[in-house]
Amino acid sequence: MKPTKIAIVILNWNGKELLAQFLPKVVSYSNNASIYVADNASADDSIDYVKENYPTVKIIQNAENGGYAKGYNDALPFVEEEIFCLLNSDIEVTENWLAPILAEFEANPETAIIQPKILDFKQKTHFEYAGAAGGFIDKYGYPYCRGRIFHTLEEDNGQYNDTKEIFWASGACMFIRKEVFSVLNGLDEDFFAHQEEIDLCWRAYNKGYKAKYIGESVVYHVGGATLDSTNPRKTYLNFRNSLSLLVKNLPKGKLIPVIFLRLVLDGIAGIQFLVKFKFNHFFAILKAHFHFYGRLLKIVKKREKVQQKKYFDQKSIVYSYFIKGKKQYSDLE
Repeated sequence: MKPTKIAIVILNWNGKELLAQFLPKVVSYSNNASIYVADNASADDSIDYVKENYPTVKIIQNAENGGYAKGYNDALPFVEEEIFCLLNSDIEVTENWLAPILAEFEANPETAIIQPKILDFKQKTHFEYAGAAGGFIDKYGYPYCRGRIFHTLEEDNGQYNDTKEIFWASGACMFIRKEVFSVLNGLDEDFFAHQEEIDLCWRAYNKGYKAKYIGESVVYHVGGATLDSTNPRKTYLNFRNSLSLLVKNLPKGKLIPVIFLRLVLDGIAGIQFLVKFKFNHFFAILKAHFHFYGRLLKIVKKREKVQQKKYFDQKSIVYSYFIKGKKQYSDLE
C-alpha cells in the first residue's frame, strides 16, 4: 500500500466538544491522509474520547500548552508524511477537499504552502474572517484577505473559485511541505498565538517559496472557538505580535518609517477604546507595547539576512477602506 503524503494534524486543548462535532467529517473525507490529534496537555477527557471512538487517529501528547506555535513545533517532529495540514479543531471539511491540494503540490514543486477556501461555518454563504480566500499585506504591514477586509466579509458568489498566488495562508487550515517547515525552523514560539502563520509565510516568501490559494478546496471555520474577538487577551496578542512580525520581516529601508507609523496608529486605536469605555482593551494595547519594547533586541536578532523588498501590494488598506470606502477586495483592483 502506498504511504500517504498528507498528515492532517489537529491541535487540541480541552476541545472534546469540538472534536466530537468536527472530527467525524475529517475522518470520513480524508481517506488519503493520516490523521493526528496533537494534544496541548488537556485537562479534559478529549483524548480518551478520540482513542475510544477513532482508533485510527494517531495521538501526539505535548508536555504543556505552549499555544498554537509551540504546540505544532512540539508535535510535528513526530509526523513523517511529506505534507503537513495544520487544521483547527473547529473546521468542518468537505468531500474531496484534499484532492486539489495534493494535485497542486504534485504538479508544482515550487508551491510550498497552500490554503483552501475558508467559509464561515455560522453563515456558510460568506467568507470567514481567518483567511477567507487567501491573505495579503499592505504597505504598512496590515494583513487583509480576498473576501475579507478588516471586519467586512464578502458573500461567496464564486468570485474566488480560482488558484492564485497569495502572500500568507491562514493557520486555521494551512498545508505546508515538511521540508519547508524544517528549513524555516517552524513557527515562532514567542508569538504563542495569532499572526504566527503570517510570520511563517513571510519568512518563506523571503526564501523564495510560494504560497497559493486553491478555491476548489472548501472548508468551513467556526472562528473564535478558543479566543473570541471581545477578549482583551486577543487584543493584546494581535497588537504585540503585529509589531514583532514587522520588525522581523520588513526590508531595512521600510523598517523604521513603518514601525513609527504603526505605533502612532496603535495609539489612535487605544484612544478609540477609551472613548468606547473598553478599558480592558486599552490596557491590553499598553501591555502589548511594553512587552514589545522590552523584547525589541531579541526580536531584532531574529531578522533574516535577506528580506524581499516587494512584500505587499502598493497601497494602504487603511486608507482604501476607511477613507475611500473600498470595502471589498475587488474594489482594490
